[in-house]
Amino acid sequence: MNKKILIIMPTIIVLVIVGVLVLNIKKCRINLPAAGSNLSQAVPLINQVKELEAKGNLVEARSVYQKLVSDFSNSSEVMNWQKRLEELNVKLLFSTAITPKSVLYEIKPGDTLTKIAKEHKTTVELIKKSNNLLNDAISPGKKIKIWTAAFTIFVDKSQNSLYLKTDEDIFKIYMVATGRDNCTPVGTFKIATKLVNPTWFKDNEVIPAGDSRNILGSRWMGFDVAPSYGIHGTTEPQSIGKQSTSGCVRMLNSDVEELYIIVPVGTEVTIVD
Repeated sequence: MNKKILIIMPTIIVLVIVGVLVLNIKKCRINLPAAGSNLSQAVPLINQVKELEAKGNLVEARSVYQKLVSDFSNSSEVMNWQKRLEELNVKLLFSTAITPKSVLYEIKPGDTLTKIAKEHKTTVELIKKSNNLLNDAISPGKKIKIWTAAFTIFVDKSQNSLYLKTDEDIFKIYMVATGRDNCTPVGTFKIATKLVNPTWFKDNEVIPAGDSRNILGSRWMGFDVAPSYGIHGTTEPQSIGKQSTSGCVRMLNSDVEELYIIVPVGTEVTIVD
């Protein structure tokens, strides 16, 4: 009898272990996304967005890309959709097209671009860019496009990424360089100064724009409570994506010039580890 028990017990243990493994496998299968079905469900939207772009209907195309990114986040194509969404965001922002976050403003007597930009918390550069204005001259009665939603900036040092956001939506993601040994300060700041072709003040030396020793690039956006830190361009594009600065957030010149147009003084900047 004892021998039979000894023989049966290992068999029971093995069966229990196998049963547990089967249950776990089933649970894993239940939790795994059905990538194939997701992709098949996305096909109508993919076809729709291609048609919309072909017709030049970029506002609706952007909405479809937003749906693709949110509804099919497990797809292998999601990064391509996100990139295209960001491209359309910037293209529409810099165009005369009126979007849900912009208005058609009628210029009043006494208005200037600086006054209009301040009232709407935007930039003169963005107003000119999105209305194809070659100079600051404006006339009463004319209608111009004005962006109305506030932008914020979020910098993730661990990813060396800068997120430009509007109403909590990601508008565009930029690769950046941050401080060596994690020295970029964390916290919430505001852009206090904006400069084109900034002079670099280093170790009591004044290094003008254009000097090969000036690494600040083509734009500077300085912080309020940490005035020696800011977001700027670079003469060292190979440093982007690394912790390689003295504490500032460094961008490609083409990227920082784009950001400079978009965000006004007073824009909130949050930096995290």
